[in-house]
Amino acid sequence: LAGHRVAESAEHGGKEHGGATQEHGGTAATPAAGEHGGQVVSAAPSAEEIRGRIERYVREQTGPDGTFLITDQERGDTRRLQFVRVHERVGKTGELYYACTDMRDVTSGQLLDLDFDVQASGGNLEVVETRIHKVDGTARYTYDEHDNRIPIPPEPR
Repeated sequence: LAGHRVAESAEHGGKEHGGATQEHGGTAATPAAGEHGGQVVSAAPSAEEIRGRIERYVREQTGPDGTFLITDQERGDTRRLQFVRVHERVGKTGELYYACTDMRDVTSGQLLDLDFDVQASGGNLEVVETRIHKVDGTARYTYDEHDNRIPIPPEPR
C-alpha cells in the first residue's frame, strides 16, 4: 500500500478539502508540535499518522482475495475494491480527522473515492466511519459552511 501517494492539487483544483469555499469544511490537520523530537502529551496527530492509520485499516480489512468490502447504500449491494492510494490532504471536521482514498471496483472497474473518518483518543487513532464519496468523479455528497454533510441526489437513470 505504501508508495502509492500522489499529490492531488491538480486533481481537485485545490478546492476539495478545508475552508468554507471548499468541498469539505473544517481545517487542515497540522503536524504535532513534537514530531521531530521530544515528547508531546495530547498532541494532535500528524497528517502522516492519519494517512498511515487509514492504510493500516485498509490492510486489516482486506480479505484473502485482496479486496476491501464496502456496502454501497445507493446501489444496495457490496462492492469489492482494490486499494489505489490515500490522498495527501488530511483535514479535520469537528473532532474527527479525515482523508480520502482512491479504490477500484474489481467488478465494474469504476474508481471510487472513499472518505475515512479517524478519531484520535488517548494517543490511539481509530477509523470510525467509511463512506463512498465519489464514483468515477461524481460526488454523492458535499459539505456546507457548517461542516454538515449534504447529500447530492443520484441522477435519473
